Amino acid sequence: MNKKRVVVTGMGVVSPNAVGLDNFETALRDGKSGIRFIPKLEELKFSCRIGGIPQNFEAAAEQWFSGPDLNYFTGNLGYASVAALEAWRNAGLSLPEETNDPDWDAGTIFGCGICDMETIAGRVVPMISAGNVRRLGTQVIERVMGSGVSAVISGLLGLGNQATSNSSACSTGTEAVADAAQRIRAGLARRMVAGGSEGYSPYTWGGFDAMRVLSRKFNDDPEKGSRPMSASAGGFVPGAGAGALVLEDLETALARGARIYAEIAGAMVNCGGQRGGGTMTAPNPQGIIRCIRGAMADAGVHAADIDLVSGHLTATFADPSEVKSWSNALQRGPDNFPHINATKSMIGHCLGAAGAIETVAAILQLHGGFLHPSLNCEDVHPDIASFAHRIPRACMDDPALETVAKASFGFGDVNSCLIIRKWKKQP
Repeated sequence: MNKKRVVVTGMGVVSPNAVGLDNFETALRDGKSGIRFIPKLEELKFSCRIGGIPQNFEAAAEQWFSGPDLNYFTGNLGYASVAALEAWRNAGLSLPEETNDPDWDAGTIFGCGICDMETIAGRVVPMISAGNVRRLGTQVIERVMGSGVSAVISGLLGLGNQATSNSSACSTGTEAVADAAQRIRAGLARRMVAGGSEGYSPYTWGGFDAMRVLSRKFNDDPEKGSRPMSASAGGFVPGAGAGALVLEDLETALARGARIYAEIAGAMVNCGGQRGGGTMTAPNPQGIIRCIRGAMADAGVHAADIDLVSGHLTATFADPSEVKSWSNALQRGPDNFPHINATKSMIGHCLGAAGAIETVAAILQLHGGFLHPSLNCEDVHPDIASFAHRIPRACMDDPALETVAKASFGFGDVNSCLIIRKWKKQP
């Protein structure tokens, strides 16, 4: 059976450095950081007191919701919903009436790393502990259940196909796109909304602070705190937000005259099994290599075809190892390595949302023919110093950009990789 081709027709984003797709592209081109000092973290005696939280989100939410709904669409659910609605409209699709039948050919795979901890810690635990269970209200479960984001999105858009929330730590957003693309390729859906989200909460970030994997040396200079591939990197900066993509089979997209941003040419998801050097918190290098090569094989592209690597690159000790794994997977050394950049240098690590936001960034670069800068890596780590010339430090025009490899890796030794190709109109 011939697999259907999958294209991206819409995108939406809620990011620490910009809310809304056009604003996000401008921020990427300008190298704008969304990392700020967060007084609440200082109050709670965190070692890391900086983070990436979407600014002016309320104004964006007011474009879609009003009245009591504004109080509901906050945090994780709010970020996911606003990104998904923007992606739907950006794809040229109309919002359905509540009386419409479901669209049985359209679904969603939309995940998060950790569900609404702010609601759990700030409402559920205190109220139940105080014996006030009857005052919790009727909406607590939908806010805290793991499938809350996909359930809400499917209701907003009337999606009658699969509606699932995946959760694979920091690989979640990229994995969601991979799984949604595979569903379309298999002919099980014509259209899918895919992505990932993560709300801001110190109750989410606290465990990482306790592990001492967060940046704590740049509290007085927040925009310098996220330093992927840098010798002076001291841990990742936590972030929050959401990224959403509308995927369609090529025939459906062409039939309705949709704008096509790019093609999801290949995808691979795997796990290193916490063997061969892999642990709960560190990747098995062979797992990464097999994931990258599997995605290329699925796309039918060669290593020489990859023009840009959009890395996971968190600003931890794992960055040099990741670059070396890319080099081994592609069998391309410093002399002919693709360009490589790190979106996290501008937005921090948005956990379950990271891969989705970064996939949107990768597609914007592909569609717009540019390479966004990687901030704060003027002192490239000595173990990968020979690759330094392949890291853009300022925005670069690159109209020849054709193929991007986007990967994400997460706790549990899980990996996901997409091969994304520039769309060219057929003759």
